[in-house]
Amino acid sequence: MLPSRADITIGFAHVAYNCAARLALRNTGLRAIQARNAAELDAMLPQIDVLSLSGMWRNEIPARAPRLRFVQSMSAGTDQYDRAVLAAHSIRLASAAGVNARAVSEHAMALMLAMTRRLVEARDNQQKKLWRGMMSDFDKREDELAGKTVIVIGMGRIGGRLIKLCRAFEMTIIGIRANPAAGAEGADEVHGMAALPGLLPRADMVVLVCPLTPETTGLIGAKALAAMKPSAYLINCARGRVCDEPALIAALTAGRIRGAALDVTAEEPLPAASPLWTLPNVFITPHTAGETCAYEDNVVDLLLENLDRLWRGEAALVNQVV
Repeated sequence: MLPSRADITIGFAHVAYNCAARLALRNTGLRAIQARNAAELDAMLPQIDVLSLSGMWRNEIPARAPRLRFVQSMSAGTDQYDRAVLAAHSIRLASAAGVNARAVSEHAMALMLAMTRRLVEARDNQQKKLWRGMMSDFDKREDELAGKTVIVIGMGRIGGRLIKLCRAFEMTIIGIRANPAAGAEGADEVHGMAALPGLLPRADMVVLVCPLTPETTGLIGAKALAAMKPSAYLINCARGRVCDEPALIAALTAGRIRGAALDVTAEEPLPAASPLWTLPNVFITPHTAGETCAYEDNVVDLLLENLDRLWRGEAALVNQVV
């Protein structure tokens, strides 16, 4: 059982996000502590009843936090949390799945627009003070998304919202999900992963917004890239290892696809020696698709809802894991 509202202490731990400050703006009266590093997190463990964090989690924390009863992850992924350890200490766990659905879907849309509207090239030309003239070569002109075919791989909350955005741009949408029977989410077609090789030749855009699983690891490899149109773009807002990076570099270098916009890479930060940095048909954002000014507030919304459920004695939490 959690302490009452008057007695509870919530700990937030993140190197960049300040959820405690965002919570304070709501005047809930709840006591919260913010940790920015491992030492500050260690110092607050004995006094917290609730902990919200992601990358700073360590599975020895429950043994050092005798009052801890609930962990609200700040991330959708929860592989870092040992379920057996949590269960042994009677600690509940909920993920933050969905809190970045708007952000990532909008970022994926922005990357699609950046590539088709050649915004990267325009920014480069601005730095050179170069006013580019009108283009007779179709391959060098800006393009329109309307009428293009996009394959959205992953149809969870992010993919579902991306499909709505693509619909607004009058695109033909093919959705790929593990279980096609789960619904089309507004896509023109929905297929399972096994159908992807036969669908790739139809795509002008292939957008990755799927989780990293054994099935999706290396999903976009040499064969998949060879099946894509030479005029197609790859957009990756999933995980770097969903794509075979050496195969992607080879395809981009050889011009077998027109370009790629990547928010994620196999190794992060991307090593300075990677050819991806300097390929002219690549646009890189540093895993920032989900990071917006609204992120902390979205996490706090989820945390407060789950705290209310625990105080009411409800068994089910939003995004319950344990």
